[in-house]
Amino acid sequence: MEAMGFGRMDSGVNLYCQRILIDQHSENILPEWLRFVRGVVDSEDLPLNISRQALQDNALVAKLRRVVTKRFLKFMAEEAKKDPESYLNFWKTFGIFLKEGATSDYEFQKELAELLRFESSKSEAEKPISLADYILRMRPDQEEIYYINGPNRNAIESGPYVEMFRKNDIEILYTYEPIDDFVLNHLGEYEGKKLVSADGADILLPEGVEEQDGKEDSLDPKEKETFVEWLKTTLAEKVADVLVSKRLVDAPAIIVNPDSHMSSSMERVIALSRQEKGAPPQSGKKKLEINLGNPLIQKLADLSRTDEEFAKEIAWQIHDNAMVQAGLLVDPLEMVKRNYRILNRVTGN
Repeated sequence: MEAMGFGRMDSGVNLYCQRILIDQHSENILPEWLRFVRGVVDSEDLPLNISRQALQDNALVAKLRRVVTKRFLKFMAEEAKKDPESYLNFWKTFGIFLKEGATSDYEFQKELAELLRFESSKSEAEKPISLADYILRMRPDQEEIYYINGPNRNAIESGPYVEMFRKNDIEILYTYEPIDDFVLNHLGEYEGKKLVSADGADILLPEGVEEQDGKEDSLDPKEKETFVEWLKTTLAEKVADVLVSKRLVDAPAIIVNPDSHMSSSMERVIALSRQEKGAPPQSGKKKLEINLGNPLIQKLADLSRTDEEFAKEIAWQIHDNAMVQAGLLVDPLEMVKRNYRILNRVTGN
């Protein structure tokens, strides 16, 4: 019921000793994140008169906990290989508990990593794959496993963060749930390959990937430097740096995170948590990557020299658009007012 949003369930394993119940709904036999499991454990080595407090401190119970948990995870890994379709049905219902374990229980993290499933740019819709499947399809020179968060597959694939991956035929995992980025961040790596969010500023592109460095832009090196510095100054209140993007293909700009340990999705979750507690939102400055091959950015560069005030309005609108695409908070009232000012200007009012 908990998986459907109806409250937190109790542990479902009963502990017996020589067929005598000594701990119903035991919280000591399995980790809390396996509370959905139902069954019984019968041990002949436990004393019949053991108290609940003694159960928590008993070395035999701790050993029993490790053995039973490892056997369950091994069984699930075997079932996933033997009957992938049935495992995916299990994953849709109980995957949230395994994700909880991956973020909270370092002892079993390696085993849990084998059981995780996510959709990807090369998987069918609603057919998530394992991290092992991803590894098998990686380019020989690829050192990182890439992922990006979004509300659904269509939103991710129509966004700017996957442009470079799509153009270079590099697989990227899609994460849809708020917990997903925390899971992959806690894992850190899989089979020696670092897990990296595609909205990070420091992603390492495989060798041979065609970098998008604004080759079609009309600015000479001096104009380019001047324009980037102007953007930095204009957006200094909100932006830590402005960079010429090597990943954008069509989009004019994207927001990237300077902190490789904090994706935009994770920041949204933390911001909502602070909001629920009545605390003001906290957000560090981001980096803005611009696509000098994009006509809008090229026109903005011209405007920055001929009509600076209007150019500043455009620059802030581009920044806010990029923030919205990253799923980050902006001031909606100011954004709408600015939008109308821009529309009034371009329509001649």
